[in-house]
Amino acid sequence: MQPLDGVRVLDFSTLLPGPLAGLLLAEAGADVIKVERADYGEEMRLYQPRFSDTSLNFAVLNRGKRSLALDLKDPAIIERLKPLIADTQVILEQFRPGVMDRLGLGYETVKAINPAIVYCSITGYGQDGPKAQTAAHDLNYIGDTGMLALSGDRDGAPIPPPGLIADIGGGTLPAAINILLALRQAEQTGDGTHLDIAMCDGLFAWQYWAIGAVDKTGRAPEPGREMVTGGTPRYQLYRTADGRFAAIAALEQKFWDNLCDLIDLPDAYREDATDPDATRDAIAEIIASKPADHWRQVFASRDTCCTIVQDMAEALADPHFQGRGLFDRRVVDGEEAITAIPVPIAPQFRNDEKDASYPKLGDANDLLPEESS
Repeated sequence: MQPLDGVRVLDFSTLLPGPLAGLLLAEAGADVIKVERADYGEEMRLYQPRFSDTSLNFAVLNRGKRSLALDLKDPAIIERLKPLIADTQVILEQFRPGVMDRLGLGYETVKAINPAIVYCSITGYGQDGPKAQTAAHDLNYIGDTGMLALSGDRDGAPIPPPGLIADIGGGTLPAAINILLALRQAEQTGDGTHLDIAMCDGLFAWQYWAIGAVDKTGRAPEPGREMVTGGTPRYQLYRTADGRFAAIAALEQKFWDNLCDLIDLPDAYREDATDPDATRDAIAEIIASKPADHWRQVFASRDTCCTIVQDMAEALADPHFQGRGLFDRRVVDGEEAITAIPVPIAPQFRNDEKDASYPKLGDANDLLPEESS
């Protein structure tokens, strides 16, 4: 058995935070049923690039789920949903506050049908507060919480990060964690709960050190000038002779000493606190004198916490990740297949099936009772 065998999730969410949370639950054994528009389903099905008859994004985020294609504005459909809700353990939704109430599916209504329901609402700013109804996306959330301000170098503007940090780190992961906690509580007490997952709230834990800095000094950390944002030569990106980058993260003294020895850094620069800029420039000149493959071999010869930055194709082919089986699972549709997302669920909690499909629109509609005449 998997840990979530017997748990049914009705997922009303779209795009990334909710669907990825649902994927984590599905990979641990839950029966996750997406509730989609009756005409063309979730909008992400229409995105590019394509995989089989859907979008690649939709396929990888909804692997192993089923689909209900419904018109939620039809009161008769809401009535037909209620028996299914009574036999469901988790509801996941990602609308703005109040939308599910207007549809007749708000928490209080659902709780009256199923007192043990775990009802998880993911929003950007939470169910209450001055910004609760504000439209925004990941870039806005990291901008509001201080994270984006730290993303530039000491002379540059903030840079949009390549990962959707708020969606996943502030939405998906807190949602999945709290759903599991709420399921455990429901098992013990018989009572469900309404989880208010605000992506902005979840981002502050990522900046524990910056919060502490403001508390202690009364000033906001500066981009490019703090320990993990480029303020020390020990934690930097340095360009190699062939235009690649070395990720130097030799923060601890033992790693720093090893690095200095390996690159023959002159003694005058090894006490880096004396003149950090001079030490940074000296290291940059040394790293720029040789290509990436040279430094890859050098760094591998001793513990330094230094690596060469890999692009995604290189990361996917990396023998370490391949050897751990991260990319063994696939999303399939007939003869077509793509790599499944390596979700952070321990292997012992997942099933043995390496291949799974994505839901065809409405493939679970037979779960609803027939419409009464």
